[in-house]
Amino acid sequence: MSKADQIFINNMKEIMEHGVSDEKYDVRPKWEDGTPAHTIKKFGIVNEYDLQEELPILTIRRTAFKSCLDEILWIWQKKSNNIHDLHSHIWDSWADENGSIGKAYGYQLGKKAIYKEGEFDQVDRVLYDLKHNPNSRRIMTNIYNFEDLHEMNLYPCAYSMTFNVEGDRLNGILNQRSNDMLTANNWNVLQYSLLIMMFAQVSGLKPGKLIHVIADAHIYDRHVGLVKKVIAKPQHPAPKLKINPNVKNFYDFKLEDFELIDYQYEKLEEKIPVAV
Repeated sequence: MSKADQIFINNMKEIMEHGVSDEKYDVRPKWEDGTPAHTIKKFGIVNEYDLQEELPILTIRRTAFKSCLDEILWIWQKKSNNIHDLHSHIWDSWADENGSIGKAYGYQLGKKAIYKEGEFDQVDRVLYDLKHNPNSRRIMTNIYNFEDLHEMNLYPCAYSMTFNVEGDRLNGILNQRSNDMLTANNWNVLQYSLLIMMFAQVSGLKPGKLIHVIADAHIYDRHVGLVKKVIAKPQHPAPKLKINPNVKNFYDFKLEDFELIDYQYEKLEEKIPVAV
C-alpha cells in the first residue's frame, strides 16, 4: 500500500482528534457565500518521504498529476506570476484583471543577483551549486520576501526549499507556513518530490528524501465530513513514475517527459470547496 496514504491518514486523524479550532476568532479566509472559513489545526507537522521507495501520491483520492507538474514548472521553470502561463485554473481567484498574482512565487524565484561566479536567479543558483558545489550547506531558496509581501495577492504558502546532497542522493526540505490539508497537502508533496527528481536528474544525482515541514496544518470546517470519507477509502499500491532520461537541462522538461504507470485511486464524487 502507498505510504503517502498512511502518512496522510495519520495527519488527518491527529488534527481531528487533537487539533485546536479557531471558530471563536475572526479569520481572513471566506467561503464563496461569504461565510468565515474556520479550521481545526495542528502546529508543527513534519513528514518524511523516501523518493527511492515510492512516488508519494495518494491513492485514497486522486491527485491530479499533470496539473501538479504543470504548476511546479510554471513557478520554477517559467518563473511566472501570470495565470495565462498556467494550464489550470487553480490561481484564478487570486489573479487581477491582467492575470497577475502580484510579486509572488515565480516572480521571486526569477529575481536576479550578482555573485562572484556570475549573475543568477534563485533557481539557476541552485542548479549551479548542485553541479559545482554539491557539498554546500547553502543551497536554498526563499520566496517569502518581506519587502514585496504587500504586492502579493496571496502570501506564499510553500515558501522555502533547502537542498542537500548526501553521497549520490539529493534531499530536500520544504517549509510551508500554511497547508489546507485536504485540498493541497498531497498536491504540494507530489510537486516538490517531482522538483527534487528533476533537479537530481540534471545534476547527475539520484532523488533522496523530501522532508515536509508544515507550520499550520489545518482542516477547514466544511472539509471534515469529506476527510472522514476519504481516509476510510481502500488503499492501493503507489504507482511508478517514468521520466525521460534524455533530459539533461531543467529548462527542457515538458509535461510529456513524465509518465505515471498503474495509478489506481479511489474516486471522490463531491467537489471540494476552496476557501479564499
